[in-house]
Amino acid sequence: MAEPLDLRVDRLATPVGELLILADGEGRLRAIDWTDHEARMRLLLDRSCGTGRYSISAARDPGGLTTAMRSYFRGDLAVIDTLRVEMPGTPFQRSVWQALRKIHCGTTITYAELATRIGKPQAIRAAGLANGRNPIGIVVPCHRVIGSNGTLTGYGGGLPRKKWLLEHEGAM
Repeated sequence: MAEPLDLRVDRLATPVGELLILADGEGRLRAIDWTDHEARMRLLLDRSCGTGRYSISAARDPGGLTTAMRSYFRGDLAVIDTLRVEMPGTPFQRSVWQALRKIHCGTTITYAELATRIGKPQAIRAAGLANGRNPIGIVVPCHRVIGSNGTLTGYGGGLPRKKWLLEHEGAM
């Protein structure tokens, strides 16, 4: 049996709340979430790593990720495109998450478009579910996916944060 995954966590105050940033020993981003949604983040970690198969300890700026996220919130929007991520999931989930990283900053797409981009145009709901299980919000920009009628829908950090992120990126 593999050793438990050793994760390092740092916290970053942002204009829309405190952010938890988790990195592995190689400095790859493993999870990001808001402190008021820490239970959701741990549930996603349990699903991807296995319950009890990871440990979390405090660290300062693991892998330079806190510095990068601070830059993003200060206006260097492109910095998130350079970050290394590691996201265990099903092949379908990984295809959705890879497609999310290809949505250009300042733009949005619909869930139907997301499903089409992964070559499964009928899998709109499944793409939406995979989008919702994304453990690395902002960097894997699930907030850039909107409803077919242009409305803001489904963001794990709450719709006010989704709106703020899209405004910050110039998509609204």
